[in-house]
Amino acid sequence: MTERPRIVQINLAPALGGAEVFTAFMSRALIARGWPTRAIVATGSAFWRDLDFGGVEKIQVRDGMAAVDALAPGDVALVHSPLPAPVLTRLAARGPVVGMAHQAIYDSSRPAYYDRADFMLGVSLHAIKSLRDNGVRTVHDLPLYGVGEIDRRHREAIPCRGPLCDWDRRKVRDRMLAQWDRASRAFHGALPYERRPGLTLGVVSRLAPLKQFPAMFEILAPVINAQPGVNLEIFGVAVGYKALRELRAALRPLGARARFWGHQRDVAPVYRGIDYLLTGLPEREALGLNVIESCFCGTPVLAVDAPPFTETVREGITGFLYTDPRLDQGRHFARVLAGIADGTRKPDMARAAAHLELFSFPHFADRVDAAMRTAVGGTDSRTRSGT
Repeated sequence: MTERPRIVQINLAPALGGAEVFTAFMSRALIARGWPTRAIVATGSAFWRDLDFGGVEKIQVRDGMAAVDALAPGDVALVHSPLPAPVLTRLAARGPVVGMAHQAIYDSSRPAYYDRADFMLGVSLHAIKSLRDNGVRTVHDLPLYGVGEIDRRHREAIPCRGPLCDWDRRKVRDRMLAQWDRASRAFHGALPYERRPGLTLGVVSRLAPLKQFPAMFEILAPVINAQPGVNLEIFGVAVGYKALRELRAALRPLGARARFWGHQRDVAPVYRGIDYLLTGLPEREALGLNVIESCFCGTPVLAVDAPPFTETVREGITGFLYTDPRLDQGRHFARVLAGIADGTRKPDMARAAAHLELFSFPHFADRVDAAMRTAVGGTDSRTRSGT
């Protein structure tokens, strides 16, 4: 067999999200299928220690230019996170570049590497369609999806109140709010999560603008409020104070029935501590790794009936799909929620195994192997032809 090139994954994200979890299990998948690999990450990003890279070397660098310098001749760069244009220019000049699309293109917003890569991989059919609809042509036909992996190296018996926000340290307001948040948590101690009586819906996600939670809850919060005994628990860190403030405003109709728990290093007890996972709005998502994680914990999902959620949720088995509330003002969601609350709607999670097998590690590793064979072959041919 021809010797395979080393795949050097570059992810300089400053905070933990789905793409970072993906980088870790993709490292293990590459090794499992015979691809030499290493990962380049940003110095000071402590969250990487909670993820299992299967012994793959992680090199810490200060910036994108240093990441390029860490590559050796013959390496194939696999980019997971945005990089500045000068870094991409230099990266492309030294060898093949493969990009991983962890978000759909929307409102003409696209990471620069989507256009600069020799070959693109997508995490879902929705992401692949988004790339092609926006003029990106060198895209692998099949999605990689992901792995329903919920174990972290850091284990917690129960969720506790964590940091609420990724504060913007450049702003005086955010620095003051960060100090207040730390002081409040220190004063109150480790506030443990307790499930309240009734039905518990949970958001388990990085609270980023692309999830569109404020827009969704402006419609759904009154619907949830009208259903007695339904509570909402928010787990995840907000991307900036503005995102936190907007979500709090949208949830105002729920009052104390909506609680914020902040960042969680261990997600397994979070999923198991709620009755249903509630996703955000669909079109800016690429996959929704939390959907897969939740189902592997035995917790069903409520999601909008649209890609990419139609790829990861099996209606009536791993959860329920409802009409986009922007189209019907939440009327279908209200019927689904009422049926769940009175017990007339129950997902048949006992039948979930066949669907979830798609997101097992062996199947993911096989998809990664096939994608990298195609990607490396494609980049090699373009390099030889000078294109």
